[in-house]
Amino acid sequence: MPISLQKGQKVDLTKTNPGLTKIMVGLGWDTNKYDGGSDFDLDTAAFLLDDAGKVKSDADFVFYNNLNHASGSVTHMGDNLTGAGDGDDEQIKVDLSKVPVEVSKIDFTVTIHDAEARRQNFGQVSNAFIRIMAEDSGEELIRYDLGEDFSVETAVVVGELYRNGAEWKFNAVGSGFQGGLAALCKNFGINI
Repeated sequence: MPISLQKGQKVDLTKTNPGLTKIMVGLGWDTNKYDGGSDFDLDTAAFLLDDAGKVKSDADFVFYNNLNHASGSVTHMGDNLTGAGDGDDEQIKVDLSKVPVEVSKIDFTVTIHDAEARRQNFGQVSNAFIRIMAEDSGEELIRYDLGEDFSVETAVVVGELYRNGAEWKFNAVGSGFQGGLAALCKNFGINI
């Protein structure tokens, strides 16, 4: 049975799951009914960050236009343009054994593509979640249902994996941003 988290809650991942190195991070959401005329295209991304919370280079930003980190540690499984269907809308594989030593945390985000032009925000999104599964068994280990009511935000840092000595932990972040992907990139040290 997975551990269900609340915003700001931190939980051990590898200490309670000895030998766990390969995980699948699933992110999902539903869009509320509205008559804006445009589909919602939500995009997930992973930012590989140093102790200061910044990327070392743009290559540490894994998303639909950069599906694989050079280390082989993070792989984005592809862009879902509509979010239709049940379960995970997008997935990111992480091999904890391959994460470069200078990376102290990996932040997982969701943004709304063209949010400003389409007049969309996370107030129109519901049932958003992130879950961590063991890749080999598919067993769900951790789940965080956002449940927050974001009104004007167009980007959300959903959760993060972070090093704690030799172990990895997960933090349920749930922090919203205005300004979409550009605001997130600036926050994490990427020049766009």
